[in-house]
Amino acid sequence: MDEKKKKGKKYTERGFLNYSDKVVELFKNPKNVGEIEDADIVVQEGDPTCGDTIRLSLKFENDVIEDAKFLSFGCAANIATGSILTEMIKGKTVREAEEITMNDVEEEVGGLPPVKRHCAVLATKSLQKALNKALEKIGER
Repeated sequence: MDEKKKKGKKYTERGFLNYSDKVVELFKNPKNVGEIEDADIVVQEGDPTCGDTIRLSLKFENDVIEDAKFLSFGCAANIATGSILTEMIKGKTVREAEEITMNDVEEEVGGLPPVKRHCAVLATKSLQKALNKALEKIGER
């Protein structure tokens, strides 16, 4: 394949999914991968229909998310949405982070193919689960 054709080619999964450049970048170079050793909250969410799983660990300073890391067991979209979610929530209060929707996550990665929108749902479900635990811990729920 000549260089001109290579440049225009995007990563595709199973030969038919066309991901945004941001999804490809986050898949190749995800941010905040791993686990926080002394995390305040650790949750795991999975999607039984496709097998994707995300593990989210958060560290708080008062009610502000000081650090966020994730582990992903899934596709490129799952990795990208986990990565962008951790970037979106750092420095936010619990209440501010609660406002983040799957549409916000999808928009931040430049869109997702319809068959991969569940990855944005999975990321935000893990966030809501973590925030609920955090609020329970501080006695607000």
